[in-house]
Amino acid sequence: MTELTVHNTEHRITISAPVEAVYGLLADVIRWPQLFGPTVHTEQVERTETTERIRIWATANDEVKTWTSRRELDPVAHRITFRQEVSQPPVAAMGGAWVLSSTEDGGTLVVLEHDFSAVDDLPENVDWVSKAVDRNSEHELANLKQIAENLSATEDLLISFDDVVEIEGDRADVYRFLYRSQDWPDRLPHVARLDLVEDVPGIQLMEMDTKTADGSMHTTKSVRVCTPESVIVYKQLKVPALMTVHTGRWTLEEAGTGVRATSTHTVVIKPDAVTKILGEQATVDDAKAFVRKALGTNSTTTLRYAKEFAEAARAGR
Repeated sequence: MTELTVHNTEHRITISAPVEAVYGLLADVIRWPQLFGPTVHTEQVERTETTERIRIWATANDEVKTWTSRRELDPVAHRITFRQEVSQPPVAAMGGAWVLSSTEDGGTLVVLEHDFSAVDDLPENVDWVSKAVDRNSEHELANLKQIAENLSATEDLLISFDDVVEIEGDRADVYRFLYRSQDWPDRLPHVARLDLVEDVPGIQLMEMDTKTADGSMHTTKSVRVCTPESVIVYKQLKVPALMTVHTGRWTLEEAGTGVRATSTHTVVIKPDAVTKILGEQATVDDAKAFVRKALGTNSTTTLRYAKEFAEAARAGR
């Protein structure tokens, strides 16, 4: 069997932040959906002090891919190596490293290395992977720089909250209501339009027009990762103007004879949009309150209708 050609790339950036802070952001893979635009969702499968297995869902060339990687973490050398255990075509194999070093002025030089091979060494596959690596690496490094250099400000812009609805119905019915979002325009008063694509079971690309309380309309585009009858996580690829990041989760847990349904939102406010949208006197706290009310109202409404659906389904059995 002919060995596939291994291609090597390197991307680098200098960040005005201490190496320990930058390393901490890269080591905390659970936060990646809030840090990196292409990352939709991450799960830590296994973890020791120096190794971990993670599963990642991310966009690549406008497609959603998922893979499992093993990472070796060295906080002393400030180095994280990674190797995909299960790759998705046209990637045949992928690995690399985050290599961090301190600069003379107290900043950090970040070098992101990749080595990869493409399925069957086909030129179109090599080109696809090369473009995806270049695009995502540049995006990730730019995002890392922005977050690391403004870490305290970013933390001040972040808001995360839950809404919970207790449902006397079956978890499968609640999940079905949330999963079949293509039916939402007929089921939810705040959803005017929804287009859904699910080429891979459990991975949905969703574009939705939502009506707000003041009668205005905004369009969002999201990737959803669905785990039957338990969890649906999502990340908005196109967010409302007041946000830079919006991730969410629907969690369904059996509780007594029914279901506890939780909607979780994590949002990063876009600071330069606050006064433009909410008025000259508005503050970031005002924006957080506005987002909390708007998103909470919509998600609670969705869960209330899911409750009616599931409880009616149980009563009809």
